Amino acid sequence: MKKSLILILFLLLFPTIGHTQFVRNVSKVGTTAASFLEIEIGARALSMGSAFVGVANDITAMYWNPAGLARLNSNEAIFDHSKWLAGVSFDYAGVAIQMGGAGALGLSITTLNMGEMNVRTVFYPEGTGERFDASDFAMGLSYARNLTDRFSIGFSGKYIHQKIWHMNASSVAFDIGTLFTTQFHGMRLGMSITNFGPKMRLEGKDTQVKHDIDPVKYGNNSKINAHLDTDKWSLPLLFRVGVSMDVLKKPLQSLTLSVDANHPNDNTEYVNAGFEYGLFQKFYLRAGYPALFMKDSEQGFSAGAGINTLLFRNFRVKLDYAYANFGVLTNVQRFSVGVTF
Repeated sequence: MKKSLILILFLLLFPTIGHTQFVRNVSKVGTTAASFLEIEIGARALSMGSAFVGVANDITAMYWNPAGLARLNSNEAIFDHSKWLAGVSFDYAGVAIQMGGAGALGLSITTLNMGEMNVRTVFYPEGTGERFDASDFAMGLSYARNLTDRFSIGFSGKYIHQKIWHMNASSVAFDIGTLFTTQFHGMRLGMSITNFGPKMRLEGKDTQVKHDIDPVKYGNNSKINAHLDTDKWSLPLLFRVGVSMDVLKKPLQSLTLSVDANHPNDNTEYVNAGFEYGLFQKFYLRAGYPALFMKDSEQGFSAGAGINTLLFRNFRVKLDYAYANFGVLTNVQRFSVGVTF
């Protein structure tokens, strides 16, 4: 069994190791569309250094590893809000329904809003009097099922839409994830591939220009309506492998350790690591460090806390807070409210 697990991990990590060896000095930062899809979901996961692919035991599994939805013991809902970098407003809402032996179904909505801003030009640096806004939106549908008592698989499909002033871009993307519980002290192995889909291209009237087809000729129409051709950009494809283990699991206290290895298509490879300490199965302290070994990373230490309390019967409320350090970009504070029913 141990030899099989080692072989599986080697096969999963070998492409990443080989890729790093030959393109170590190549960076693809800023070469994908819909980068808001890379903003991590859930204050709990964020405070654990974003090492959650091998944990994935709450509703945020729809983002981290859809296979984790099959491990939920009850229906669950979440609302996640934060003031993201540069004052951008980020919100996420999701609900997951358990269907017994038929699996679990989840629905999620993600929004990113930058608010209205002045339209500025070279000749009107203080503004033309016009206003514009920019926003992102994604709606996802997830399904997961336990194939055995140890192995789960999950899928997600999502519609993605981006808008800036009069320009729009839309696409669809798909996620797949697996979660396996080993016989080695309950250690869990998780894997996910997210945002696999066609490229996006902004289109709209803001690309309209006046063009002279033949500027060397006089008397022709020099102001023919035309549109600039915009490029297509790939989605932020991300491959993750995660390991987690409950090194301490007692009625009064618990301790979970987790590590993720990440291979994005728009950055260098990196590792996330974190832990969660629980007391009385009600109070939780968490900390971690994301983006280890990432080139030119601004991310630093993250930490947070949570309360999980039963109000009545099977109705439970989860309140989570996370603090994440982003270096020169200051910090981000995240609040999540979840309920199980």
